[in-house]
Amino acid sequence: MNDEIDFIFESTEENMRNTIKHLEKQLLNIRAGKASPAMLGGVMVDYYGNMTPLIQVANVNTPDARTITIQPFERKIIPNIEKGIMFANLGFNPMNNGESVIISVPPLTEERRKELVKMAKHEAEEAKIGIRNDRKMANNEIKKVEVSEDEIKIAEDNIQELTNRHIKKVDAILEVKERDIMTI
Repeated sequence: MNDEIDFIFESTEENMRNTIKHLEKQLLNIRAGKASPAMLGGVMVDYYGNMTPLIQVANVNTPDARTITIQPFERKIIPNIEKGIMFANLGFNPMNNGESVIISVPPLTEERRKELVKMAKHEAEEAKIGIRNDRKMANNEIKKVEVSEDEIKIAEDNIQELTNRHIKKVDAILEVKERDIMTI
């Protein structure tokens, strides 16, 4: 194949991989049935006047499927951690024992599980749209390259194959997340 077409293919593949990575990151923020440190990923804490990610001021662990423990590096910021969790509006009620912050993760209701599955499906659909947009841009770039019609057709077929592979990955990731959310 032509060097320009190879470059278009490689950059399109990289864009699609990044879309998959972004989807996986977004799905981590959608709570499944069990406790996970990722649930607190967006929590910001007032640390000496600066809003700082929770993970930078404390260790976050999950000793069991229903509990998250937060061990701050400095005990005096425990009230700030509690405020940060409340402000993040995650539906958690943090408690502290003077040493650490403990969150009991309530079990999900059937209705809430269905809402979370809808959110996951929406994120997956956004990823598919991104992948299809990458395909469209690649095909437009390929048409600008001065090569034979046959080479353009082969390149477009390769881009379509790449697109299909990445769409299947999105579907597989969504299926795993749905199963995770719906498992009680």
